[in-house]
Amino acid sequence: MISISHKAKQFLVLIIKLLIVGGAFYFIYNQLANNDKLDWQKFIVLFNKNQSVTGIGFILLLSVLNRFFEILKWQNLVQVVQKISLGDATKQVLAALTAGLFTPNGVGEYAGKALFFEKSETKKIIFLNLICNGIQMVLTVIIGIFGLLYFNANYNVITTKTVAILFGILIVVFTVLFSVKKIAIKGYSIEKLIHKINEIPKAIHQKNIFLAICRYLVFSHQYYFLFLAFDVDLPYLTLMAAITSVYFLASSLPTFQFLDFAVKGSVAVYFFGILGVNEWIVIFISTLMWFLNVVLPVIIGSYYVLNFKTKTTK
Repeated sequence: MISISHKAKQFLVLIIKLLIVGGAFYFIYNQLANNDKLDWQKFIVLFNKNQSVTGIGFILLLSVLNRFFEILKWQNLVQVVQKISLGDATKQVLAALTAGLFTPNGVGEYAGKALFFEKSETKKIIFLNLICNGIQMVLTVIIGIFGLLYFNANYNVITTKTVAILFGILIVVFTVLFSVKKIAIKGYSIEKLIHKINEIPKAIHQKNIFLAICRYLVFSHQYYFLFLAFDVDLPYLTLMAAITSVYFLASSLPTFQFLDFAVKGSVAVYFFGILGVNEWIVIFISTLMWFLNVVLPVIIGSYYVLNFKTKTTK
């Protein structure tokens, strides 16, 4: 085996850190500076018209709460391996978010969190992160389906026959999955996965679900209040049905964190276009949501990435 000296290893780690942080800032700048669909003049006119220190503070508070609930979720789940402080949980969540910025569906986030623990705990950490993200996805799907059904009932986006077919496909998929749960692929099976999930204390699962619901309510209503700030006057249920539908459909598509706003923006343009909302408003709000909930945490996470120290085995 080729051995790497301590100084060479330190240099390699530094290069990786700089690549992650440099790449993050490059993609953020590129998306904000070169997006020709963002009409900054219209935004400035509307901002000057409706600017409110209280309103801006409230929207920023929702961004803080959004990430705070995610940090609490991680601190709650990771106690299965070891108890960590709120500060450590913050460091791990934000650094992992930064590391996962360029990977499909934030896969790099799993490796990012695992680096803060001993190698022997890697599989457990990846599994816990799967549970952490999984409950958020389950909520997005469940609430999104109800939102989509409500939206469809009022605006007939898809026919009743198509809805029935989709539900039929879902029922078949779940039936097949649970009927073959004992079949193992490379030592893994649905039955083993369910068993591992059940090994985690119920109190931890209950708190995880509660925090996930709080987080969903925060970021979905942040979207809602931004539409109000942009003078979009629509009934609450209609607006929330469109928002939950957008999150459901956008989260079903494979994407990268740095393209998250583009994917959600494209889906949102379709749904809010049906409601008669101007396209530039939809794109701007999607971009603002991305900036507030991804870019700002990544900027903070970059500090933790640069100050990250690899664990040395004794």
